[in-house]
Amino acid sequence: CVSRVELSVSCRSLLDRDLGSRSDPLCVLLQDVGGGQWAELDRTERIKNCQNPEFCKKLVVDYYFEKVQKLKFGMYDIDNKSFDLNDDDYLGGIECTLGQVVSSSVFTRPLELKQGKPAGKGTITISAEEIKDARVVYLEIGAQNLDKKDFLGKSDPFLEVYKQSDAGTWQLVYRSEVIKNNLNPCWRKFSVPLQTFCGGDFNKPIKVQCADHDSDGSHDLIGTFETNLTQLQKAGDGSLVEFECIHPEKKQKKKSYKNSGIIKIKSCKIETEYSFLDYIMGGCQINFTVGIDFTGSNGDPKSPDSLHYISPDGINEYLIAIWSVGSVVQDYDTDKLFPAFGFGAQVPPSWQVSHEFALNFNPSNPYCQGIQGIVDAYRQILPQIQLYGPTNFSPIINHVARFAAHSAQQGTASQYFILLIITDGEITDLDQTRQAIVNASKLPMSIIIVGVGEADFQAMEFLDADNGVLKSLTGETTARDIVQFVPFRQFKNAPREALSQVVLAEVPKQLVSYYKWQGWPP
Repeated sequence: CVSRVELSVSCRSLLDRDLGSRSDPLCVLLQDVGGGQWAELDRTERIKNCQNPEFCKKLVVDYYFEKVQKLKFGMYDIDNKSFDLNDDDYLGGIECTLGQVVSSSVFTRPLELKQGKPAGKGTITISAEEIKDARVVYLEIGAQNLDKKDFLGKSDPFLEVYKQSDAGTWQLVYRSEVIKNNLNPCWRKFSVPLQTFCGGDFNKPIKVQCADHDSDGSHDLIGTFETNLTQLQKAGDGSLVEFECIHPEKKQKKKSYKNSGIIKIKSCKIETEYSFLDYIMGGCQINFTVGIDFTGSNGDPKSPDSLHYISPDGINEYLIAIWSVGSVVQDYDTDKLFPAFGFGAQVPPSWQVSHEFALNFNPSNPYCQGIQGIVDAYRQILPQIQLYGPTNFSPIINHVARFAAHSAQQGTASQYFILLIITDGEITDLDQTRQAIVNASKLPMSIIIVGVGEADFQAMEFLDADNGVLKSLTGETTARDIVQFVPFRQFKNAPREALSQVVLAEVPKQLVSYYKWQGWPP
């Protein structure tokens, strides 16, 4: 990745899809991954009751000069809690390339419902900024004696922080949560990248606005003040920085007007955030291990309807998954020696069922030379073992976790472990696996599960806790999200790189989150 760019999105005149109120828009950014497949890169927050949204959350994209990066921006009216957008109204979108966006200072296009069909008068404006600064501003803000705006209760205050652009306009950089019915609120501590906050300029004007939230979108201004980062930085270590919150119209009308409350900056710290590439360039090695499901539910490898059947052109879903993921990961491992294991089969000479046997039948040295070495070992072992059961994941997770734990004792960001498990999905030891994942989440490792075949993968979806936090039986939660599950069938007709891009998408975040949690620099 050459550099990262941050895209700011705003829209005008969106279509109305809600009866009785305005749409609740959200913008999704997709990238073309080839073969007619689009993968979601990022999405903004949802803004309620708004036809002219200015989104606070920036969409972050890796920019590659040498690739045509086709992007699709889609606007949706969100009326439910589900992450899936298929059940939400489409308000229009555009397709463009990242090159077009970065080469024009402001990029505005009419929204289309489909090719050639405009979405009313709706337009989308996208501006790009390169992220050059790894520093992050952490702020903690509260308020005192805010004006009461609601007829029946107290105000429901929230904050908005704006920076002044070079053209003199105010650009939203942060919007806080709403605190209900409270004139002395304390908002959650928040962080904004320094580049987003003030373009790295400590004296750039910053405007803080406090308003009373109304569910119909007609928020009432409580008051506002201007400052800059230099002033804000005086807060911390017990010393507060206080600002009077001024409502300009009230100030003009009333001679005796003092303020509409006091905003208190409790702390303002600037810290450095390291990126995935910082760690990789700092010498962190990624160790890749493969675990292959050899249970009976796969079917007899000699039969063409078996998931382990190798077709005349020499492939099956297991092999494609190994190649697809392995070919990306191998670049980050200097020795290119990858341990590979099988589970769920009876293996010679004792014909006992094993849940972690070396594919090369050499338990003291289970390493295969390169991805090709894993593929060769897989092809050789197939006729020599008896597919059996049950499907136990925990032994192989715990096996890799032992290596990760040993490496973590060095206390440096030097080794990270990725375990790829390829399975037909009928997991038996779910409770032990949950515990193994909770333990592994405290170690430098990530787990990728690729589900092959047509099985119901509910248990896998459960382990990939995208829609909640995974807990062990005892109720202990994962320290971080380390499992990524994808069903292979979604990628049947996509090019090989599509699978690896999706399954590996979370790994950089997972690696950085581990080292950040440990406080280890690159």
